[in-house]
Amino acid sequence: MIKNSYLATAMMVLPLAFGGVASAQTAAKKPNIVMIMADDVGIWNVSAYHRGMMGGSTPNIDRIAKEGALFTDYYAQQSCTLPSWNDTAAKKAIMAFVERVTKQGSPDFVPPAERIATFDNDGTLWAEQPIYFQLAFALDRVKALAPQHPEWKDKEPFASLFKGDLKGALAGGEAAIFEIVTVTHSGMTTEEFEKIVRDWIATAKHPKTGKLYTEMVYQPMLELLAYLRANGFTTFIVSGGGIDFMRVFAERVYGIPREQIVGSSGKLDFELRDGKPVLMKLPELNFNDDKGGKPVGIQMHIGRRPIFAFGNSDGDLQMLQWTTATTPTPSASGPMTAPPRSAASTRVSTRQKPTTGSSQA
Repeated sequence: MIKNSYLATAMMVLPLAFGGVASAQTAAKKPNIVMIMADDVGIWNVSAYHRGMMGGSTPNIDRIAKEGALFTDYYAQQSCTLPSWNDTAAKKAIMAFVERVTKQGSPDFVPPAERIATFDNDGTLWAEQPIYFQLAFALDRVKALAPQHPEWKDKEPFASLFKGDLKGALAGGEAAIFEIVTVTHSGMTTEEFEKIVRDWIATAKHPKTGKLYTEMVYQPMLELLAYLRANGFTTFIVSGGGIDFMRVFAERVYGIPREQIVGSSGKLDFELRDGKPVLMKLPELNFNDDKGGKPVGIQMHIGRRPIFAFGNSDGDLQMLQWTTATTPTPSASGPMTAPPRSAASTRVSTRQKPTTGSSQA
């Protein structure tokens, strides 16, 4: 029996397809199913699903899943909706809005295809302190590339980085950050870049918590994503971060597939390398998905105006304005775990801090 003190009671059904001729013949007649009844646990309490994102291991169930099959879609009604949230006006407003737009016969009913919810990433879905995580990746790449660029010793912002002076390196503002990101995100194929990011994010750890960066996510926001999807919403990330960077981990961490990510991008160039077609990443900005760029990115990539949007800074303001502009469908937006620089005045409070990482509120 699996014991845990979670709020949800889940029933998980794992279809199995055991190897062997006899098993295959049996499966052809009748599905081979194992039903596991457990008290106060959910699908993420099985380590075959959480893949290290939560504590606890279920090796026997994992073996069955490996030999059989895993569901990629599931639904288990929680006994408490958004359990990590305080019972505040903000939580009530979210739940009331979702009920209005999903209830058949409601004057505010929105068809599932139009239930678009957009989320900023840095500071909204995962932490962003002490620096943006993608910048941390770029700084590590500078160190790795340094032997190939001896000229960097006397060139800013790299010279300051080699001296351990991050503040001095970033004194040049956005121009310095752009130069660091440009040299570390170009000169390779898209496949090569994805492998570099995947290798980095599998081992790189937050300097203060010692946790993997993919563990520095906000539990209340994971619950909100799941709650909206359970009610027919399609969830998108709309972030100033790099689209190719976020695509590597977003589906595993947030349940948001790579085609539902809108982000900043560099230019690409098609080439034939040894007869094989590849896309090369160039050291030029293609699109900046920040501030006024977010509504533009939403239109280019999604093609529908969101009816729900979440952000935490002034870089998200235009996305929130775009969402709440007068349209035929009802809409709502709100800053989440907003830091002091937020352009909005209200924020959602939560009963507990993120699963890992420090709260930005």
